[in-house]
Amino acid sequence: MLNKYNLFIAVCSKTFAAVWLLSVFYSCGRKTQSHVVVPAFYYWKSVLSLNQFEQQQMNALHVQTLYIKCFDVDWDDITHQPVPKAKLQCNNFSLPDSLHIIPTVFITNECILKVDSGSVPQLANKIHQLVQDMITAYHFNNIDEFQLDCDWTPSTKEKYFLLLRTIYHQPFSVKDKTVTPTLSSTIRLHQIKYITKTGVPPVNKGLLMCYNMGNLKDPAAENSILDVSELKKYIGNLQTYPLPLDVGLPVFDWKVLFRNNAYNGLIENLPDSLLTNPFVAQQHNRFTFLKDTVLQGYSFLKGDVLRNEQCDAKTVIEAAALITQQLKNTRLMVSLYHLDSVILKKYSLHELEAMYNSLR
Repeated sequence: MLNKYNLFIAVCSKTFAAVWLLSVFYSCGRKTQSHVVVPAFYYWKSVLSLNQFEQQQMNALHVQTLYIKCFDVDWDDITHQPVPKAKLQCNNFSLPDSLHIIPTVFITNECILKVDSGSVPQLANKIHQLVQDMITAYHFNNIDEFQLDCDWTPSTKEKYFLLLRTIYHQPFSVKDKTVTPTLSSTIRLHQIKYITKTGVPPVNKGLLMCYNMGNLKDPAAENSILDVSELKKYIGNLQTYPLPLDVGLPVFDWKVLFRNNAYNGLIENLPDSLLTNPFVAQQHNRFTFLKDTVLQGYSFLKGDVLRNEQCDAKTVIEAAALITQQLKNTRLMVSLYHLDSVILKKYSLHELEAMYNSLR
């Protein structure tokens, strides 16, 4: 007959065995994936210059790759042709040669829609030449990738894909050598979900933008930058997407202005502290103006509503954890958007590290 001590040991052993067995079944039933993560930042300013804090953050996070926006390409209604805008300026600032630079060009979908198909190869050559000029002028000496950023749609995919095919494998002269960089394209969530309509771009790889997923202009939306419940609706096809995918995560914020319950634009760089005054009423992440008010050069009318959209670290990490289980490639670049001291000071170094690590 078992004494009390032996009975206790027997019960504990059976319990441990049962728990262990359940954990084995659980581990076998869930998808496990391990990724080699290369940390990166987007640089989305018009003047190239890193302050001391930004350089310190890059060093602390072991970031050796920057996606640098060189310029935008938009449609000019006066000349009826594509034109470069917001071209990058560099005022005697040089980046270290060890830093990997990924020149990036943003092209509006309107531009692709309006440009004549026969002019697309010429547009591609002009884009390539202007990027080449910047590589030479700003001494970008470590380049192995070139990225195009466009929110193309089913109506523009053929012309955008033609643009990509024309640029594909075009070499750049970098320092004292010629390089043919990997070509990548940004991929929006809707282009993943509706792949049969939007198609797959003819590039080496894509960068999945895990932000700007909601309807910015919908007054009822909670957060158009990042919403985990919205994200879940779009990532079901990730495992079967034919391109290897890098990932872009948001660390930016903005305020969306609604006037008469209609979208009226974005308000950026307006401190939250200015909204804590007797002329503004707050309800959750919405601020309603009770009288006509001017704040930091912005004019608001009585009844205007600001929706304050933030990307807190917890939500970014939760979104990244969902994405990582769906990605099939084992090595990926993870880029935070974007490198700016005002933005980065809102996060601790540990939080930024956790964002990268959540995709491992």
